[in-house]
Amino acid sequence: MLKDFNFYAPTKIVFGRDAEQHIGQLVKDNGGHKVLIHYGGGSAERSGLLDVVRKQLKQADIAFTEMGGVVPNPMLSKVYEGIDLCRQEQVDFILAVGGGSVIDSAKAIGYGVGYEGDVWDFWDGKGSPKSCLPIGVVLTIPAAGSEMSSSCVITKDDSLQKRGVNSDLCRCRFAVMNPERTYTLPPYQTAAGATDIMMHTMERYFSRFDEMTLTDAIAEALLRTVKDSALVVMKHPEDYRHRAQIMWAGSLAHNDLTECGTEKDFATHRLEHELSAVYGVTHGAGLAALWPSWARFVMPKHISRFVQFAGNVMGIAVDYAHPKETAEQGIQAMEEWYRKIGMPTNIHELIGHEISAKEIDILVDKCSHGGTITIGSFEVLGADEMREIYTMAK
Repeated sequence: MLKDFNFYAPTKIVFGRDAEQHIGQLVKDNGGHKVLIHYGGGSAERSGLLDVVRKQLKQADIAFTEMGGVVPNPMLSKVYEGIDLCRQEQVDFILAVGGGSVIDSAKAIGYGVGYEGDVWDFWDGKGSPKSCLPIGVVLTIPAAGSEMSSSCVITKDDSLQKRGVNSDLCRCRFAVMNPERTYTLPPYQTAAGATDIMMHTMERYFSRFDEMTLTDAIAEALLRTVKDSALVVMKHPEDYRHRAQIMWAGSLAHNDLTECGTEKDFATHRLEHELSAVYGVTHGAGLAALWPSWARFVMPKHISRFVQFAGNVMGIAVDYAHPKETAEQGIQAMEEWYRKIGMPTNIHELIGHEISAKEIDILVDKCSHGGTITIGSFEVLGADEMREIYTMAK
């Protein structure tokens, strides 16, 4: 079966060693007169990237204000702060300098500036965005793919609810991408980013719509490329070619290209959001800890898809007489890749202690919204199924 689809990817990509030199003109071309430079911790300052951004804006005669402090799993409190600052300074363009957390924080601020109510309404299902300030990106961490996606994930500080909103309104006008800016990423962050990139593709590849062979081929090539390139950059962090492969793959993995003719599942993402919200763990690492258990839970009903993954992505010799064994070998090979790049393969390794039944109940309650919703489309999961996967992964 092949699903009808629309494909929309309006973000302009400026990619290469001198990509930052275009920032001023890109902002000007997109109507920016007063810019919020939004960033995370001190690495953008220490690396000199923020100085480059400031210089570019000054040369283009574009005024700007700044707000840093975005943390991984970006928080609603910082979004509120940014909304207030943008209104006060009459900001008309947001420039996110960083990775997915910074970009998502920028998108949420963009939603909130023109909204009279509480911006959390959009994540709480009480409303949907009607406008968003234009956003540009200077990407430093290839992982989330938020630079080309319609997605925005935010965590509410007090309740630790981590939720996503999708709207084309927040799609970035441009993304400046220089692979050299990723040379200094710590190995763990590099590995977690590669895991997230692959998962964005796998969440679309494992689909009940499986007749778009061209989309499958694109997805499989992307997965093989990231799998191989990640192993190279773990040993040679300044390998431009392989850093570039990973950076470009991050955008292609989440701009919906690998969803054309298929249907995204994102159950593993939804399960992981609760882990990273409650325990503050790195998102990509949480995905690695959960995916093998999700895969083993759903695989018996979808053996042929896992056999295709094992053969075309993980390089397993397909035994057509014993397809379930081949499917399991593919999952095992994925686990082994996680271990090679330093990712966890269960929750214990992720959070550092044996997770209790009570803790699992909390995760299930959050993920299922108190048992009122299901997740997934490849295999629909209710609260009982969520509990079983968390338990398998513990």
